[in-house]
Amino acid sequence: MSDKQQRMLDYLSQTSAWVNAGELADHLGVTARSVRSYVTSVKASAHPLGVIESGPAGYRLDREAWSTYRLGQAGRSQEPETPQDRLYHLVRQLTDAQGGLDVYDLAAGLFVSESTIEGDLTRVRSLLAGTGLALARHGGTVTLTGSEADRRRLLSRMFRDESARGLVELEAIQREFASESLGAFKTDMIAMLDGQGYFVNEYGTNAVLLHLAIAVDRFTKSQLVDSPGPRGETAPGMLAGESPEILPEASPGAPSRVPSTTSVVPAVVETGPMAASLSTLVLRHFGVELGPTDLEYLAVLLTTRVITPGHDRPASELVGDYVREDDLAIVRSIVRRASDEYLVDLSDEGFIVRLTLHVRNLINRAQDHSYSHNPLTRSIKTSYPMTYELAVYIASELQREQRIVVTEDEIAYIAMHVGAQLEQQSRRDELVSCAIVCPTYYDMHVLLRERVERMLGDDLEIVSVITRSDVDWGKLDADLVLTTIDPPLHSDGVIVIQPFLTERDIDRVRQAASRVRRLRRRAQIKDELLQFFDESLFFRNFYARDEVAMIRALGGSMVDQGIIDPAYVEGAIERELMSSTAFTDNLAVPHAMAMSANRTSIAIVINDAPMDWGENRVNVVALIAFSAAGRGTFQSVFDQFVEVFSDRADVQRLIKRSTDFSSFIDELVHVMDQ
Repeated sequence: MSDKQQRMLDYLSQTSAWVNAGELADHLGVTARSVRSYVTSVKASAHPLGVIESGPAGYRLDREAWSTYRLGQAGRSQEPETPQDRLYHLVRQLTDAQGGLDVYDLAAGLFVSESTIEGDLTRVRSLLAGTGLALARHGGTVTLTGSEADRRRLLSRMFRDESARGLVELEAIQREFASESLGAFKTDMIAMLDGQGYFVNEYGTNAVLLHLAIAVDRFTKSQLVDSPGPRGETAPGMLAGESPEILPEASPGAPSRVPSTTSVVPAVVETGPMAASLSTLVLRHFGVELGPTDLEYLAVLLTTRVITPGHDRPASELVGDYVREDDLAIVRSIVRRASDEYLVDLSDEGFIVRLTLHVRNLINRAQDHSYSHNPLTRSIKTSYPMTYELAVYIASELQREQRIVVTEDEIAYIAMHVGAQLEQQSRRDELVSCAIVCPTYYDMHVLLRERVERMLGDDLEIVSVITRSDVDWGKLDADLVLTTIDPPLHSDGVIVIQPFLTERDIDRVRQAASRVRRLRRRAQIKDELLQFFDESLFFRNFYARDEVAMIRALGGSMVDQGIIDPAYVEGAIERELMSSTAFTDNLAVPHAMAMSANRTSIAIVINDAPMDWGENRVNVVALIAFSAAGRGTFQSVFDQFVEVFSDRADVQRLIKRSTDFSSFIDELVHVMDQ
């Protein structure tokens, strides 16, 4: 299956609704005719399973049929068919064959010509660049030369590259390396880590299991790595380009410590006790005794990718044992600057301590060039753009101070920490005020209030309880009124409930509270958002060569009007190069992280045909210039603006109906008011 066909299926798998050919064509950057050919090809490959449904509304994935097809493909024993399949097959054979492989036997075994195999070997040579491995040729025999550690590193990299979307799946590892015990091993490993008081990052565990599967597979084939040598040797299983700077140097039983260093992250990871625990689990599940080098490196991976201490201890107790005051000071300083820049409160000490623990591992991974994949990166950027932007700021400060590179996936992990903290605050701020009307009858009003607080405390803040029957309804100052007696006039804000709150009452109140929050937020955002647009900065069907050219063109218009200076334009380009600002499939929002504009303004482009923007194709580009005076509106405007463009149907209607600036504003207001 081609890459475009796989991307089409991935896109269809993200929704249960019908998707038309035009939408798929825009996403893939091809014509609608090509989309129809992809669908025909996939249907033919999966026959008799109907993996894709076709109809007047477009195409839809039959999830049950697709799952059945994938399972059938995974379980089928077949020779490699595509060039990429053959390449991976060749590498696996070369890493196993110490005596080399005969080119003619390879061609015969794969049912291809000798010239095809020669071409594949040329691709293998290109793949080996920078890995420490090489192909040696003696007549018709080709041999892979290099260390065992380098062989494992290559296998790991290739398997990760082969995995869909870069996400290593447990089932795929088990199939590839015939390691059915991995699932049970993972269960016991997580139980062991939980028992030792660690938080476990589930998204990092399968990457560790991949290294374990490779180590066990190579061990059973008597392919062993040498014992750890002088500092500077490469550990087994590292990916290409990884630094050897964090080889374990701990003796079994050595206590955890943070060495004295100016970096937030220790240059050496203590792994003795963890390696001993892993050795017991590996022996139990796989019946092999891995060497100290394998075990210590697996312990390093767990320590830097998967676990964070403190699951069973308050954050304050982690300082000293796991986190130095100097490290906290660095993170605290970065967080303070982020809080000042974006007008949010991130001063909670527990949050800072746990973020420091995460940052410690992040920098270890960055120094090791062995980053963690985050399958939630795209959804975080789309659903929580402001939170992601805060994380970008923190990551940029870490990059500058620690001289490392922080990837988008790693930024998303920071966003998860920041988002959890902000969510706690926002829940308090978003409470809907509520008045309860319940005439006195014994203590019925007390019981009702207690039940409302218990069942709806996350949504409501009770501001008054009226226990009289002669209610002055006009003086009730609350977003919602919950009453056990009929009001003279019914309205959306007045909900009649039973004296003994029912489940139906609870559902109705929650829906009403949600409606109040939505209307409150949208009314505020609409007023703020519309003041930032200017007809002179509205462009229809304006295209540029690439992202940088578009930013320069829109930025130039803003510079001409005195809104920003050229330095802001360069800052927006720098921000774009760090992480794409295409927050949805339809919208890119380039901007600088410094809020140095003379006034807050938005230059917007709306195009009928999408343009490439990073890995996305977008129809709308909005260069946002924020001033220091406008920081208070940044969070709400940014999130709401992106939300408007998250629904493709709304975007297509907006594009179609926004023939000029006036109609654009009218349609934008309409979409936001829905």
